[in-house]
This record gives sequence, structure tokens and C-alpha cells, in this order.
Amino acid sequence: MSETTVPARVPMTAAAVPDEPRKLDDVMLAMDVVDTLRHRTRIVDMELNEEAREEQLIARLKEIYGAQGIEVPDRILKDGVKALAEQRFVYKPPADTFSVKLAKMYVSRKKWLPQTLTGLGALAAIVAGFQLFVFGPMNAEWQGMPTEIARVLAEGQQLAVDPAVDAQLGGIAAEGQRAVANGDRGAAKTQLTTLKDMNEKLAQEYAIRIVSRPGEDTGLIRGSDDAPNALNYYLVVEAVAPGGRVLTVPIESIETEKTERVNIWGQRVTPETFDRVRAEKQSSGGVIANDVLGYKQRGELEPKFDTPVPGGSITDLGD
Repeated sequence: MSETTVPARVPMTAAAVPDEPRKLDDVMLAMDVVDTLRHRTRIVDMELNEEAREEQLIARLKEIYGAQGIEVPDRILKDGVKALAEQRFVYKPPADTFSVKLAKMYVSRKKWLPQTLTGLGALAAIVAGFQLFVFGPMNAEWQGMPTEIARVLAEGQQLAVDPAVDAQLGGIAAEGQRAVANGDRGAAKTQLTTLKDMNEKLAQEYAIRIVSRPGEDTGLIRGSDDAPNALNYYLVVEAVAPGGRVLTVPIESIETEKTERVNIWGQRVTPETFDRVRAEKQSSGGVIANDVLGYKQRGELEPKFDTPVPGGSITDLGD
């Protein structure tokens, strides 16, 4: 029996080999189907909205993919149509919860973080500045208050020549130290200011001189609020230190009951003293030879007058 020879398979040329269908992952195919349907809204509108059969839509999709050389199984096409209806591959942003907001803030930190750090740095600088230049000196002042009160007291007692003034200074200082012990800053500062004002008065030395310069009043007469029918007589005076310098001194007004620092004021005098000065000024062409009304000695709080005065001063010399 003759042996049959099977002819060898002749390989096909490249032109004769049919193109092998390109395969895609099932999920990727389904997503591509959905994407095709979404971008080809005319297909969906004309065929799905008109309740066309699913097979017709699938057949149309096959034509589309076939034209691209892609073979897509029917189950993938059906799954893609179903996924489109269910919006399976449509991105849905998460709910705007607190966690989501924090995540968005973290993602955008390059935009807001530098500005925030700059603002925090400026705020920290302001706080540090207040601590250094405001609260720091205030705390230091408060901590040194007892020592300051004691220092000013010693200074005043060294100036005072009257034991009564010495005792007055000691009482004010004691009130200040008591305020410090109670944590009352306002009261402590008030007592310290009073001590300093008294020391300033004790240290001053001047003559109370009647003003007689041309164009300026030498005296004035005013009614009294307490007694409407009574008149008060004032001579306009100033404090002149040894050497001729006019000083600014604290004067308490009987009209306002407030103390003001002035360099000229009205000193209340008796009608006799007022008339004497007026007559002298008129007879001498405006010159007052005896123009010193009294003296304020160093170490004393109040001046002493050469002639009796009823006491009281005013700081407002207007009509």
C-alpha cells in the first residue's frame, strides 16, 4: 500500500491573513459603550426615547464598533446599555460634608496656606508687640509701685518743713500702699499722683505778683453763686520765681472746684485791698509799686500773704 503524503500547509501571506479582532477588557468595553452612547446622543434620543427594541440599538452599536475594527460581544453591549440607564459610570460628587470641606482645604492649601501663615505671623507680631511695649511696661510699673510710692514719700518728707504736711504725705502714701496690697491699680496711681503733685508744690518758690501790664486787667469783680447779692473781689496775679521766670502752678478754682495748671489766675482779696490797688494804679498811670501780694516758700504747700485775704481763687478770667 502506497504511503499517502500529506502536503505541507502553505503559510498564508501577510495580505491573506485576516485582521485579528482587537480584544478589550470587559469593563473597559462596557465603559466605552457607555461613552459612545453618551456622546452619540442622537442614537439615544432617536432610538431609546422612541422605545426602540434593545436589539436594534445593539445592532447599531455593532456597526459603530465594526467600523473601527473592534469586536464587542453582545453581553458587553447589553451591559453598556444597562450601565448608561443606571448612570453607573457617571461621576457623582460627594456630599458637601465637613470631611469633604477639610479635604478640599487640604488640596487647595498652596493657595490659602501662605496667606494664612502671613496673617498668623502678623497677629503674633502684634501680640508680641503689645506684650513687649504695652503690657510689659504696665506690669513692670505695677510691680515697682510700692517702691515708687516709698521713694516719692521720702522725697516729699525731705522737702516739707511743716510736721502737719509731713504727716499728710505719710497718710497718702499709706493709702497708696494699701491699694497696691488690694490689687487696686487705679487707687494706687491716684495716691501716687497726689504725692507727686504735693512734692511739686513743696519744691516751688515764688512771689505772687499783681499783673499791671498795659492792656491786661489787674482786677475783676464777680457775683457769688452762694450769695447772689454778694460780690467777690479778685486781683489778677502770677507766680514769679527768683530770677523773674513766671511759673505754671496748680490752682483750685472755687467756681469749678477743679485744679488746673495755670500761669495766671484771680486771687480773691478783701474790698479794701482791691480798692487800694485800683487807686494806686489809677494815680500812677497804670504802675503799681507795691505789686507783691504774697510769697510761697520752698517746703510749704500754701503761700503766705502780706495782707489778709479771704481765700479762694479762680482760673477763668473771662467776663
